[in-house]
Amino acid sequence: MNVLRAHRDFRRLWVAGFISDTGDWMLLVALPVLVYQATGSTLGTAFAFLIELIPVLAVTPFAGRLAERRNRPALLVAVSLIQAAFLLPLLAGAHLPILYGVIATQAALACVFDTTKNALLPTLVPARDLLTANSLIGLNQNLGRLLGASLGGLALAGGGVWTIVVGDAASFLLCAALVRNPHPAPPGTPRSEPGASEPGPSEQGTATARVRTAELLARRPIRAGLAVLALTAVAQGLFIVLFVVFVARTLHGTAAENGVLRGVQAIGAVTGGLLLARSGGTRPARLTGWSCLLFGVIALTVWNLPHATSWEPVYVALFIAIGVPSVGMVSGLTSALQLATAEGERGPLFALVGAVFSAGQAAGMITAGLLGERIAIGWLLDAQGVLSLLGGAVALRWLSDSAPDPAPRDRRAGLKSGALSRRTRSTG
Repeated sequence: MNVLRAHRDFRRLWVAGFISDTGDWMLLVALPVLVYQATGSTLGTAFAFLIELIPVLAVTPFAGRLAERRNRPALLVAVSLIQAAFLLPLLAGAHLPILYGVIATQAALACVFDTTKNALLPTLVPARDLLTANSLIGLNQNLGRLLGASLGGLALAGGGVWTIVVGDAASFLLCAALVRNPHPAPPGTPRSEPGASEPGPSEQGTATARVRTAELLARRPIRAGLAVLALTAVAQGLFIVLFVVFVARTLHGTAAENGVLRGVQAIGAVTGGLLLARSGGTRPARLTGWSCLLFGVIALTVWNLPHATSWEPVYVALFIAIGVPSVGMVSGLTSALQLATAEGERGPLFALVGAVFSAGQAAGMITAGLLGERIAIGWLLDAQGVLSLLGGAVALRWLSDSAPDPAPRDRRAGLKSGALSRRTRSTG
């Protein structure tokens, strides 16, 4: 928690993230319900989840360039305001084209926001605090999930679509107010304040986006990180589709039990986030690897335990437990990738991260949809656990905590000698 007290700009970003995540979960809960009410079809509802992934793949290259070419806090403000504006079509009525359009637009804008936030974060805290900062961000996301999901259901039931629009728009506006750049550079001084992006190779015309991506992929830690991400994303896609079927067919549970088991994961994730935020000296690569392995072991236990018992409290405890390694996986992998890149590289990298995750998740969802009725779902769910174990093995073997030497890129990009290094820049 010392990170929050020591770094004012990170504290503002952290509070803004909590507010925005709460609003996002209000929308994430409401939109699939509205789609189902409009179509009466599980296929139409499944398409609502898939349509979130398509814009991310299209926007990825653009998001990476924006995150490096623009003042990042200003970009976050602009994206938040646009997100608020693009909620307004919902007031015209919950018609299917409007619902799908809002889902696609918000997914594309969220891609730009998340890419920029991940590129900005290492400039707000020193490298030694990076894992703690990412853990606190993960804690926010799960607290926002707990609060926002509940508020979304209550708002939709009690007030209708307009309450969702007002609530989520207010969260975006508050987020914009908090992440604006609080420390403008004095006139005539180099732009080195937190969040200002030094001119990168794209601005000097010395490299194309394709070349920069190839340079990043030439590094083994980055390839390993993306491999871990792809494996866990496919596993997540399988889970999203098959979890409902598992509860209904294998556990013979109701919709209420389905909601309980999904919701209690956030309890474990919040607990894990608090533990990580208080820990010090943890190596992100090892955290990623062991979290993936623990996640896979718990998942395989859950999917195979019905052979012994279907008693609900056992599964509640296991789903709470699985939330702990889930936040470790995300925080550790994000920190390892941030450490593996220098200033000017993180925008393209985290745009690529978004594309890999979306493609992997889509592959898992499609695989589950095509094979779920042809083979026993137990085999597919076991595959989800095995993919997590493979991700852990890759992380422990090839993922690294070492930071690159930024000097070669700095010389090629013609950076000014007064620019601060990634390891030492902070708001103090």
